[in-house]
Amino acid sequence: MGSVAERLAAVQARVDAACERSGRGPDEVRLMAVSKTQPPERIREAYEAGCRLFGENKVQEAQQKAIELVDLPDLRWAFIGHLQTNKAKDVAGWASELHALDSLKLARILNRRLHDSGRDLDVFIQVNSSGEASKFGLAPEAVPDFAVELQAFSTLKVRGLMTLAVFSDDQGALRACFERMRGLRARLQDLGSAALAADQLSMGMSGDFELAIEYGATTVRVGEAIFGPRSTERTKF
Repeated sequence: MGSVAERLAAVQARVDAACERSGRGPDEVRLMAVSKTQPPERIREAYEAGCRLFGENKVQEAQQKAIELVDLPDLRWAFIGHLQTNKAKDVAGWASELHALDSLKLARILNRRLHDSGRDLDVFIQVNSSGEASKFGLAPEAVPDFAVELQAFSTLKVRGLMTLAVFSDDQGALRACFERMRGLRARLQDLGSAALAADQLSMGMSGDFELAIEYGATTVRVGEAIFGPRSTERTKF
């Protein structure tokens, strides 16, 4: 199985190889370690092995980890799950990035909380690139207008777009999702507004991140390949 450090190195090597195949530099793609359900000591292991960006999807769990790992000042927390508006004030206190922004109501609440605390937040607009009813995110055609409206919120720094591709072994279906995102990013940039010049794409997980890199992903999210299988027992934090 190997240690966290060994598995992290193996995943990073795959990221670097995918970048090379795509004619991209390895510094163009960030590796996010999806640390949900993992105890703080495992996160610390990954940090000591060089990882700095960690993804969480449960607000209370992430808050407790942020407190316990406060001695790691350059660790960045990203919230990657669907965020309910009543939890927005909590995320505004510890997250550096939000990869799941898909409503103006949430944007308003976050902006108010961030303004009160004197903080900014890097945000990624969540896009439902597969059109599946079970997934959160905006329809691709709704994204340009939404991005324009986000300019009203000074504390929200739009860095790019995020998607969860269709869960499938069908390479054609996966490619269609990633191609849709690449085209949508280009469309936003063509609008000509400096505020919409965000060029990042958060897409690609354990099973498809190498393909996502081919289509321009700048952040890929990997969990079990780094930390190993999640425990079947409920973890308390």
